[in-house]
Amino acid sequence: MSDVSPLPISKEIEEKDVVVIRFCGDSGDGMQITGSRFTQATASVGNDLATLPDFPAEIRAPAGSLAGVSGYQIQFSSREIRTPGDAPDVLVAMNPAAFKTNLADLKKGGILIVNSDAFNEENLKLAGYAQNPLDTEIVKDYDLYKFPITTFTTHALETSPLIKKDKERCKNFFALGLMYWLYQRPFEPTLEWIDKQFSKKVDVANANKMALKAGYYFGETTEAFKKSFRVAKAQLNPGTYRNITGNEATAIGFITAAQLASKNLTYATYPITPASDILHELSKHKNFGIKTIQAEDEIAAIGVAIGASFAGDIGLTGTSGPGVALKSEALSLALMMELPLVLIDVQRGGPSTGLPTKTEQADLLQALYGRHGEAPVAVVAPATAGDCFHMAIEAVRIATEFMTPVIYLSDGYLANSAEPWVIPDYDKIPKIKIEHPSNPEGFKAYQRNEKLARPWAIPGVKGLEHRLGGLEKQDVTGNISYDPKNHEHMSHVRANKIKGIAKYLPPLEVFGKNEGDVLVIGWGGTHGSITSAVDELQKEGMSISSVHLRYLNPIQNDLYGLIENFETIIVPEINLGQLVKVLRAETLRDIKAINKIQGKPFKVEELKEAIKKFAAENAAKNKKLA
Repeated sequence: MSDVSPLPISKEIEEKDVVVIRFCGDSGDGMQITGSRFTQATASVGNDLATLPDFPAEIRAPAGSLAGVSGYQIQFSSREIRTPGDAPDVLVAMNPAAFKTNLADLKKGGILIVNSDAFNEENLKLAGYAQNPLDTEIVKDYDLYKFPITTFTTHALETSPLIKKDKERCKNFFALGLMYWLYQRPFEPTLEWIDKQFSKKVDVANANKMALKAGYYFGETTEAFKKSFRVAKAQLNPGTYRNITGNEATAIGFITAAQLASKNLTYATYPITPASDILHELSKHKNFGIKTIQAEDEIAAIGVAIGASFAGDIGLTGTSGPGVALKSEALSLALMMELPLVLIDVQRGGPSTGLPTKTEQADLLQALYGRHGEAPVAVVAPATAGDCFHMAIEAVRIATEFMTPVIYLSDGYLANSAEPWVIPDYDKIPKIKIEHPSNPEGFKAYQRNEKLARPWAIPGVKGLEHRLGGLEKQDVTGNISYDPKNHEHMSHVRANKIKGIAKYLPPLEVFGKNEGDVLVIGWGGTHGSITSAVDELQKEGMSISSVHLRYLNPIQNDLYGLIENFETIIVPEINLGQLVKVLRAETLRDIKAINKIQGKPFKVEELKEAIKKFAAENAAKNKKLA
């Protein structure tokens, strides 16, 4: 077979504007690889795209069980899109458990492709079916294609030296090849990836490539499909693009920040989902002065990061919600010592182990208040996968300019989702200016500048010896102080320093007009869903705007004036209402909340319905009062 994707010449090609595909199967079926390879091929075509990987919570649930289902959804389009899509147009289900847990999301009339080989007695029993659902009315609303994908794969690999079990494991590449044909994707990037990934397992590489091509040519030759589909290249802004996940953008952002500050970066962490990929990415870049340490636990990790910061590196530690709880005492220590430190919190479903592979926004109050004593820290939150890069730089800029810990609040959706990202021009990113004192004359460890930041003196410099630790410090001198009035004064200074950051933040970016009937306020990974919902409601004629907060402590000052320009304020969150609680306390407005806590991002349609409901209720209330 040739390595060049042939174009189908015998079947109709239908043009599509936007398509949503979901791959799902057992966690051992390679669905994440299938989805990510489809994403890379789609990026190479030039479509705009957004993805939603959905991992099972258990590392290895029993094969064929409902708990072991793994999924990967991608929306791709010839126009700008912001979400992975509400519901799939195509569902590829590799076993009955995947079929059962995902069918309800498939659009009526959608394409349903199943591996009929997997619908055997044992798998049906594991999925809780008394009879084969493919033979029932449950599939009557869909365009069903039952293919024995496992059998097709093993037949295609008859000449391979692999054993039968290993041949069967290549079935995901057969399914991927079929989808490449159905949506006119090139398979060359995947062939190159297979060669690289399995360079030391040539037989495995060859088998996967044969399965991929077999799936592609099956689509071309089978009479089951009368046509394939094509999505034209999107008209994106000029620039050099790459596909990037939130965790990748986070790591690259912190590397860039260290370079902008002319500093080494020390990242100390303990592995935890969904933050671990940040460690994996950072560990590849020692050439940029990046030091990565896997500590024995969460407390040790932040201790190492604090030590690195004390020594003059950019001190960085990362975790998820449970780890933030363990690090809270040490975070307070960093605050008391007024050292620049960044703590990454990639939020997941909690409390405790909770839903470790699912997304949530339930750590906001922990980030704002989860420490003992009066212990304010700065909090920033990226809005998109690509924005993780920019907010990582912002986190380091704030930490070093104000000599304070900063919490970088990402989430599981942002961490794992991918999107096209225009690579920024490094030379156009403002430098991070850091000055360490070198002259011992007049040096005071807690002498503050106009931003209330104390000097960042590097240990070992003669004449700059100073005390640091958890005990309260006397202002200016840094000497230990038990004076009650000094403690109150220092508590105010630390609080005012964080409040004062707001003066240096950029103005809010409003999506829509600066006044109107409805203002939707979001933060974190809800940006795509909220902006899409507001965009569609604007086109339907509603007077509505939105803002997305990327700075959560302090919040930009212009938000409070903006709120006064709207009748109805709505805050959607993937929690039970945490930002809305803060805003209600600060504005005394009856702010409405839209909440979801299912481990899944908002759908655009469910946001539109909820917004319309609140807007209608408020309009009726105002009419009654009038």
